[in-house]
Amino acid sequence: MALSKLERRRRIKHRIRKVVFGTASRPRLSVFRSNKEIYAQLIDDNSGNTILSVSSRDKDIEATGSKSEIAKAVGKSIAEKAVKSGVESVSFDRNGFLYHGRVKALADAAREAGLKF
Repeated sequence: MALSKLERRRRIKHRIRKVVFGTASRPRLSVFRSNKEIYAQLIDDNSGNTILSVSSRDKDIEATGSKSEIAKAVGKSIAEKAVKSGVESVSFDRNGFLYHGRVKALADAAREAGLKF
């Protein structure tokens, strides 16, 4: 029997999360993409706290154009806020999504803005 799209992503997500772990000094950069928006957050898995979050719904994200351009703006914004708060390197968690398109655009923009992963 074929897996549904959500079940397939859930399996991939669990496979990734067995390896990727965030600490206070190197938090996990988790990306979630819906059909319309994209969200990114820095998570400390030791304490279970979200350190920082940015989404395409935030008022300070002024990107217009394609969804990929908006994802680039979100990646740049989270990287700038992370560097400002003292975080320089992160573990990237693509959350079961393929490293392609909007997820890749967000990651590349975060790298360009100063995050290491």
